[in-house]
Amino acid sequence: MHLYARINILNGRAVRLPKGDVREAISLDSDPVGRAVGWVRKGADRLLVVDLDAAAYRDTKNRPLLREIVEAVDIPVHAAGGVRSAGDVACMLEDIGVDQVGMGTAAINDQVQLWELCRDYPEKIFVSLDVLPNEELATRGWTAGSGRYLEEVLIELSSAGVAGFHVQQANRNTLVEPSNLGILAAALQVVTEPVIASGGARDIADLISLRDLERNGRRLQGVVAGREITEGRFTLDEARALLGG
Repeated sequence: MHLYARINILNGRAVRLPKGDVREAISLDSDPVGRAVGWVRKGADRLLVVDLDAAAYRDTKNRPLLREIVEAVDIPVHAAGGVRSAGDVACMLEDIGVDQVGMGTAAINDQVQLWELCRDYPEKIFVSLDVLPNEELATRGWTAGSGRYLEEVLIELSSAGVAGFHVQQANRNTLVEPSNLGILAAALQVVTEPVIASGGARDIADLISLRDLERNGRRLQGVVAGREITEGRFTLDEARALLGG
């Protein structure tokens, strides 16, 4: 079970994003590359880098910075945020050199394109899903429901051959509440692809709950963390020892 260290980038800075709203972003570090290297030194075995400018404003100015991160570390870098087209995917995988690239709304809205991309880039495309408590998928920075629901979308996208699903409950600070664990359990129940809990573990007890979650003999493939480690809720060493990553 992997621990993904997450870096959100906005205007060239590493930021924290309360409740999915870029207008409320809190600056953490003016040097995302140094932050990425720091995660590796602390023992991270995966990085997830999210480009908030591309996601919110269709602005690709952070791509050179993402390339610097890829070149600076020797662990797999997964990237997401504003990836909407085949050109975006090609840029991320071929030009920048990330190991996997994530799509969100674009994967749901254009499933023909998703199928083609998964065919052209096997095991390279993952799908990020923000889920409301009633299992409706959220859009526009968690401010609205999409009218689509988790189980039906998972079934549709699973047949495309995606590399996995990053699942996050919108409008919550932790994934480890009964409704949140239920969403992750539902994902494990429906698909055979890897499912990653995208953030929200408050402490070691939460990590244990995520580690022990099981449906149909399947468990989560990983947990995404960032703020939880920088705030001292647990260390990377503690998390990796617990998760076996």
